[in-house]
Amino acid sequence: MTADNTTQLVLALLGFALVAAAFGWSAYGRAIWPPVSALALASAAVIAAVADEISAGRVELTILVALAGLLAVVGGGPVTTRIFGMVDRQDVDRQDDESQTIDQAGQVLRGGAWIGALERLAVFAGLAAGFPEGVAVVLALKGVGRFPDLRGDRGSGAATERFIIGTFTSVLWAAACAGMVALVRR
Repeated sequence: MTADNTTQLVLALLGFALVAAAFGWSAYGRAIWPPVSALALASAAVIAAVADEISAGRVELTILVALAGLLAVVGGGPVTTRIFGMVDRQDVDRQDDESQTIDQAGQVLRGGAWIGALERLAVFAGLAAGFPEGVAVVLALKGVGRFPDLRGDRGSGAATERFIIGTFTSVLWAAACAGMVALVRR
């Protein structure tokens, strides 16, 4: 396989991952599309990692950064929601008074979807630009900004737990997307 073909395959997989992530925002797509998006991202990463040569011209790199950046922002929400769904199933299985759904945590942590999207964009931009310290800045700002809301969560601490789970999921997704840029630029 030539370097151009490998690059085209990686870009096609990233494009497919982006489309799958967009479908993950629909009510019926939350179950299937986030894992499909993650699988397409992982496939693109494996292909880019094992390729002997990959073309990283200006046009290809621009398309790659655009696709990976959009995937970081668009795909992180459905992936995080899917993780929250798994956590909620475990909470329901426990049947204790401390269980709390995403909706209940959303009352404490308003604006989480928008904050998460901006967080993923900032993390992706920092890592793709070669400024990993930006991740620490983003996490510090988010923690300081959410501190009053989390301090007011005097109940079971479920909103704090969701804040941590959501932040980790969101940052890991954005880092994986930025990793695609690093793999191609190597």
